[in-house]
Amino acid sequence: MLILKTLARRAAGRAVSSGCEMHGFEIAEAIQQTSADVLHVEEGSLYPALQRMLMKGWLEGEWRKTRDNRRARYYKLTAAGHRQLEHELAKYERVAQAIARVLAPA
Repeated sequence: MLILKTLARRAAGRAVSSGCEMHGFEIAEAIQQTSADVLHVEEGSLYPALQRMLMKGWLEGEWRKTRDNRRARYYKLTAAGHRQLEHELAKYERVAQAIARVLAPA
């Protein structure tokens, strides 16, 4: 969900022509910055997750050079990825509400 939301946030904040793709390190860095350094995504979790999302059709990937002239795969959301994000957000909201009910004073 965090990866999908990070890519959706990037796409919403930029015109398509200026690029809405991110490579793995940028995704991990954006999650860390957006969470005020609370969430840290490890490479060992990030790249397998990105590969699964590619295989499910939620993301598209393209190999390109970074600003530092390094080879990296850039990811962007597909229409299926946007639908999956909506599904994941709804599921998260249900769980968050259930936890709030359990934690509420009696």
